[in-house]
Amino acid sequence: PKGVINDWRKFKLESEDRDSLPLSKKEILRQMSSPHRSFSKDDKDTRDRFCRKMSMQEYELIQDDKEDESCLQKYRKRCMQDMHQRLSFGPKYGYLCELQNGEQFLEAIEKERKTTTVIVHIYEDGIKGCDALNNSLTCLAAEYATVKFCKIKASDTGAGDRFSDEVLPTLLVYKGGELLSNFISVSEQFNDEFFAVDVESFLNEYGLLPERELPALGNGNTDEQDVEW
Repeated sequence: PKGVINDWRKFKLESEDRDSLPLSKKEILRQMSSPHRSFSKDDKDTRDRFCRKMSMQEYELIQDDKEDESCLQKYRKRCMQDMHQRLSFGPKYGYLCELQNGEQFLEAIEKERKTTTVIVHIYEDGIKGCDALNNSLTCLAAEYATVKFCKIKASDTGAGDRFSDEVLPTLLVYKGGELLSNFISVSEQFNDEFFAVDVESFLNEYGLLPERELPALGNGNTDEQDVEW
């Protein structure tokens, strides 16, 4: 596609050691990176001559296998980074947020973007499974930064009578202000000792977590096989 070719040309221009290039090659690279430059009628002959000349010199430029292979790898990695940034839109959190009262609880649910998943742990100190679930959610919050993980004590919700000790720990999952899932006494789904990976698997069974984010790409040190196309 023309757009990809033009992006590649521009990236190659930016990657060239311009001080080491002869003036004629610098001009060719500059024109390659700006293929839509307009010409006046008086420049028509110059344009035609340049296009014929450019096609030959451009061919020569891409014959340097080692240089182009290295540049191509960097270009691919930059494209992957750009794609990752476009896909990873929305706010980032990365931590387990402590909600202090019912008002903050409602705001966490209703004032987020419609595309943001909000997972709320309702707990109380001393209730079996609550500490382990808080620790697990702290780990998952770091792994799934686009998901908003929160915790709040049942007594702070303003609806403590609805969250008795018998139903704790409880996990509530919202998106767009709507309740998607309600897991009461959720620790009963796990062994006596459970960890973040167990909670992650449980949430994934219900499709409540997004795909893991791509790892950050390096500055050219990543092997070619690490970049999939």
